[in-house]
Amino acid sequence: MSLWQIVAGAAAAVVVVWVALVIALYSVARKEENPARLRDLLRLVPDVVRLLRRLSADPELPRGVRWRLVLLLVYLALPIDLVPDFIPVVGYADDAVIVAIALRSVVRAAGVEAIERHWPGTPQGLSAVTRLAGVQSKRP
Repeated sequence: MSLWQIVAGAAAAVVVVWVALVIALYSVARKEENPARLRDLLRLVPDVVRLLRRLSADPELPRGVRWRLVLLLVYLALPIDLVPDFIPVVGYADDAVIVAIALRSVVRAAGVEAIERHWPGTPQGLSAVTRLAGVQSKRP
């Protein structure tokens, strides 16, 4: 196999995964019964970015967790996305999916206490983020 064939195969695989992600995100967005809820979740982005920055700077967390957070922050800062942001709803939803996956991974490794300790936003926002991460907050 030549290098060109390997590169072409990898590019084709990326395109297939991208198309599958777009279809999945579009179907989730269409099934959303309350579009206001999706907007509310997107409003959490600034608090989540501050949370990620605080967690990545916490020396008490394991190094692997901090590296995952740094990579996530780099992904969010880059102008290149899996789904371009000019596509309505779905364009921003891919960032939410990536953040949710990363948060689940971080919470499993660091614990919900770290999220609660560093959360910069409202209690309602913390509740939404812990639900997104698949854990229960210990705060009332």
